[in-house]
Amino acid sequence: MSDVHSTEYNFKLKDALLGAQMLFVAFGALVLVPILTGIDSNVALFTAGIGTLLFQVITKGKVPVFLASSFAFLPPLFAAQQGEFTYPQIMCGLVAAGGLYVIISLCIRFFGAGFLHKLLPPIVTGPVIMLIGLILCPVAVNMAMGHNGQVWLEPQIPSMIVAGVALLTTILVSLLGKGWLKLVPILCGIAAGYVCSLILDASGLTASMYNEFVGSAVDGKINGMGLAPWMDGTLISLAPVSQAKLFAIPNFSLPTWSWEAILYVVPIAIAPAIEHFGDILAIGSISGKDYVKDPGIQNTMLGDGLATSLASMLGGPPNTTYSEVSGAVALTRAFNPAIMTWAAITAVLLAFVGKLGGLLNTIPMPVMGGIMLLLFGAITVIGLSTLVRAQLDLLLPRNMIIVAIILVFGLGGMVLNVGITDLKGIGLGAIAGVVLNLILPCKDCNTENDPAEL
Repeated sequence: MSDVHSTEYNFKLKDALLGAQMLFVAFGALVLVPILTGIDSNVALFTAGIGTLLFQVITKGKVPVFLASSFAFLPPLFAAQQGEFTYPQIMCGLVAAGGLYVIISLCIRFFGAGFLHKLLPPIVTGPVIMLIGLILCPVAVNMAMGHNGQVWLEPQIPSMIVAGVALLTTILVSLLGKGWLKLVPILCGIAAGYVCSLILDASGLTASMYNEFVGSAVDGKINGMGLAPWMDGTLISLAPVSQAKLFAIPNFSLPTWSWEAILYVVPIAIAPAIEHFGDILAIGSISGKDYVKDPGIQNTMLGDGLATSLASMLGGPPNTTYSEVSGAVALTRAFNPAIMTWAAITAVLLAFVGKLGGLLNTIPMPVMGGIMLLLFGAITVIGLSTLVRAQLDLLLPRNMIIVAIILVFGLGGMVLNVGITDLKGIGLGAIAGVVLNLILPCKDCNTENDPAEL
């Protein structure tokens, strides 16, 4: 067996290119979170790299996985973007979310993996994952239409055209792509939407539709929303590229203490915790090794948690194991964990290329909206599949009550004041689900856990 196909850690220079290819597979999803939430993309690259390296240290270089930006934590990042919290406050909550992983890892160490199964069975994690997708759906629709729910940021018709192109391309690549191409549908969708935007701008169609759109305004508003002062007849401006330095230190930032943000964010970490468990099982089945036993799920969970906290301490999005990269491992049968070391090193080096961050900032919002239309819906479907695969009878009163309360509390706007702050949304739904699962009597119900991927 060659060094690449061996599951033993073997760091060699000749594997650098393969490591860079692994980063390419993760790149589209990795930068998607910072682009959507206003975080510096170069910071996300840096924290993904050092997070992966830290994970490898904790797990003694035994698991071929790559850690990068998690979609599960988009709701609190959007809350910061909309002014409900400051970014440093949300980063404090995200640091604490990583701390929850650490606590879970300690509990697994002392009580065994069955502890996680009992605390977070599919009847809880399935609806919580669904809740994340459903709460984010309006954000995707707004972005695809060219507004944020309050102000028009781009003309409506050009926005919907490029969003449609990005969405259709992502779907087609997911269904028809082969080999490496099938692993990068998000990257292909972004590229197609970007090219479409360039064509609309160059042909003058964007300017024509912009003038018609602005001309339909009544008292400066269209459909009750005002127009952003920076909106013009183009979708893409290359000013961020020209203004960015070729090499620059990423825009790191520190968190500030906030109990409110901690209580808002930490319950959301329930879903990524189960995601991590599922990803470790998946990569184990791909490589033919039982990573749940060696290095142990308690150590992989600890590595994920510390990587998430470290990323948030530097102002980056929290980390999670990437299923796309696991797919690339399956395709190439490159099981050597050192390849992920090269992917992490490449991410860290690219983080200091300022022009790359500038280029990513030129991607039009509707392009990302088109991708999100599929992604947020897919998150909801993954939550639903968690319930289906566990073969739960949702007509049983206990199961029906837990699912109903999680969804209604999360989507209906229920607010619970706990003195320090208000619990609401995903956090309230998740906590309600965990508590109900622990206190409601369980008769003739299936509690077998089936970890989901998010």
